[in-house]
Amino acid sequence: MTNPFSLLLRLGDKSGALGAIVSTMGCAMCFPAMASIGAALGLGFLSRWEGLFVNTLLPLFVWIALIANALGWFSHRQWRRSLAGIIGPVIVLLSLYPWWTYGWSTWTLYGGLALMLVVAIWDLASPVHRRCEPDGCEVPVNHG
Repeated sequence: MTNPFSLLLRLGDKSGALGAIVSTMGCAMCFPAMASIGAALGLGFLSRWEGLFVNTLLPLFVWIALIANALGWFSHRQWRRSLAGIIGPVIVLLSLYPWWTYGWSTWTLYGGLALMLVVAIWDLASPVHRRCEPDGCEVPVNHG
């Protein structure tokens, strides 16, 4: 039986990554590469709400993905996987706020979004399984 908390975390991770990517597709001024992909997909009408996407929805979806990946560690206890899921949203948030004035911040944002997408696809292709219990991990017995 699937744990509802685990399902919520998996959905939070995917919706956060997808929402962040779609939010950048609506902002041609800030993210021209993503906006051109969005226009090619028929999402050019989103440019009307550019301010809403960049100032509200993009950070909101990134925070959802960050929290879902951070809480995911409590569910599956795989620190490498959790760290990979946390790095992308942190890079995006840094690109949006303290690094925004630098010319390279757009490229770091693209890198963070790409990492979020890769981790979301990785989680779909190879779902996580709990490795340890809250009390500790079992040590395999050597038969040698």
